Amino acid sequence: MKITTWNINSVRLRLSGLARIIKNLCPEIICLQEIKVTNDLFPSKDIADLGYPHQAVAGMKGYNGVAILSKRPLTKIKTREWCGKADCRHIFATIADKRLGSIEIHNFYVPAGGDIPDPKENAKFAHKLQFLKEVAAWQKGRQKSPGNMVLVGDLNIAPLPTDVWSHKQLLKVVSHTPVEVKALEQLQLSGPWIDAIRKKIPPEKPVFTWWSYRSKDWTINNRGRRLDHIWTTEALKEKITAVDIYQSARSWEKPSDHVPVTITLTP
Repeated sequence: MKITTWNINSVRLRLSGLARIIKNLCPEIICLQEIKVTNDLFPSKDIADLGYPHQAVAGMKGYNGVAILSKRPLTKIKTREWCGKADCRHIFATIADKRLGSIEIHNFYVPAGGDIPDPKENAKFAHKLQFLKEVAAWQKGRQKSPGNMVLVGDLNIAPLPTDVWSHKQLLKVVSHTPVEVKALEQLQLSGPWIDAIRKKIPPEKPVFTWWSYRSKDWTINNRGRRLDHIWTTEALKEKITAVDIYQSARSWEKPSDHVPVTITLTP
């Protein structure tokens, strides 16, 4: 089973890019963030025609929004609101597989956090930290035996020194500050969750999934960050057989600033 996560940065604007990803990667499940469209305007038929008739969507006008696209039926579809905000940042559903069993898939778009890494001075940063804290507490209290679960999405944090182009220069930049990394660690422990990317790619090797639009030629300076993640519970740990960072998508015409990340689970 292939599961792809991608911050598409407007599903209607990059529908052709989604089609290209489907053709090249052929995932069973695709989780999108920042779809930036209300549910009634979501291109459901176009996506169904691409082979994904089963869809779970939580969208809003112009901002945020998450969706799960699947070749197989989705059940137990739910959304949750965090920090008292109805801002469409979390949707989850269950998919059945004869060999892997039922898998609960969570798709998150964590708040970016603004520019100032101080919750007292920056409400957006405070929101980000509170969001992570609430999700961790919820997950920790849900069940003693989490079973088959996958958590994906744009978590907007690059935790390891090798997840950013310069650990030293980004320590005080939102997405790589120690307080955010600590909050993400607490969320990871709530599963406990396994970092699927780093299960297959050694922690000492640089891995990026996002490059700023501000860089005119991102391939030369390669100032990236690993903001997009796929985690699994312990029950699926040994079934992670491949990881793909689709870096070439960043060079497409009208690209997202994020690239798709895919894992393969094999029974």
